[in-house]
Order: sequence, then structure tokens, then C-alpha cells
Amino acid sequence: MAMKEPLGPIEAKRLIREIIASGEIVSSRHAAREMEKDDVTMVDCINVLRGGGVEPAEWENGSWRYRVHTQRIWVVVAFRSESRLVVVTAWRSRR
Repeated sequence: MAMKEPLGPIEAKRLIREIIASGEIVSSRHAAREMEKDDVTMVDCINVLRGGGVEPAEWENGSWRYRVHTQRIWVVVAFRSESRLVVVTAWRSRR
């Protein structure tokens, strides 16, 4: 059964936490390059996903994207299923 998207921020946060606990998180090649540029690790991304604020979904490149952020790091994810999400990109805020 396909997921119904877009999810609201609260539902997205709940699903992100479920996937962290028992699903699969993968990184796109683009995200890997961007993370390397800004010295952001997958552990950093998971910490942001666990504790950050979720913005309303945005439709981009054929899928719903969710920006999750703390004061220092932004992570953009897309759900592939109810048990799998992709880190689309991530960056460190410039202050």
C-alpha cells in the first residue's frame, strides 16, 4: 500500500522516529557529497532527525521532501516507504 503524502510535520516526525528505531535510512549520492563538504556525518543527520523540528512538506523532483533542522544542521529527507527514508541532502548552517 502506498503512503499517503504529504504528511504534516507531526506525522512526518513520528514516522521518522519509527524508521530510526526499526527501519532503514540511506543517503543519496548528492547528500553524501554535500555532507562531506560541510563535515556532517550520518550520525549527525540521525541526531537531527531524532531531535530537530520538521518543516511542512515541499514537492520537489517528483517526491515530497521534508526539511528537518536544529540550530546548526539541516537535513532534507524523502520517504520511500513506511520503513525506509532517504537523506536527500544535508548542510551545516552558516551563522
